[in-house]
Formats: sequence, structure tokens, C-alpha cells
Amino acid sequence: MTPAAVGGTLRAMKFAVVALALCAVVACKKAESTKKNTAAPVTAGTVAPDGTRAIPVAVKKVGYEPDAITAKPGEKLKLVFTRIEDTECGAQVKVDGGKAVDLPMNQPVEISVTAPASGKLTFVCGMDMMQGAIIVGS
Repeated sequence: MTPAAVGGTLRAMKFAVVALALCAVVACKKAESTKKNTAAPVTAGTVAPDGTRAIPVAVKKVGYEPDAITAKPGEKLKLVFTRIEDTECGAQVKVDGGKAVDLPMNQPVEISVTAPASGKLTFVCGMDMMQGAIIVGS
């Protein structure tokens, strides 16, 4: 083989390796986004005698679990946030643009809210990076 032919073959091999790596990255990202979108919003929780529904929310490095909670219009909810992984981002939570509330490690913190008549109510970490929502359904 001539040096020019060897150079062409090496370029083709490099291109093939880069193309395969790019396909793998795209496939992983697509699998992640598909997985996140298939999670059903949480409708369960413990209902108190006054009708308030308590919903545990775990705070992890990857975000809130659950990150979507379905509620009825005007339903009274008690979100019980527990930071179970040491993450600076999850050290605080803000509900519906309100004041930041500290979340100490492994200690439940209750935040009472009322679901809006329609739409959604959001909760975010103190850095506005992790987010979740209460989504009003029927």
C-alpha cells in the first residue's frame, strides 16, 4: 500500500470511530429523556382527617423524587421534603417562587400549599437548577 492509501484508510477509520461515538452519545441522551418523560405524576399520599394530602419528596443529587405531583384544583397538600443525599444544590427549596427553606440532611421539612385552580405550581432548589411541579388535573 502506498502512503497516500494508508493515510486515506486511517482517516476513514477515524471518521467511523467518531461517528459511532456520536451515535452512542445521542442514543444515551434519547434514552434518558424518554425515561424521564414516561414517569407518571404522583397521585398517592397520606390523607389527613382534614383532607390535606401529605406527599413525601426525596431530594437527591439528580433532583426531586417525585418531580411531578398531580393534584385536584384547590387541593390542600403538605409536601414533605427530605434531603437524603448530600448535595449543595438541594440544601434549600423554594415553592412557587417563595422564600428559600433550608433542608437539613435526613430531616423531613413540611411545606403546606394549596393547588391552584388550574395549571401548575413549581418547586425549585435554592440554585434554581432542580425543579418539580404540582400539576393540576381533574
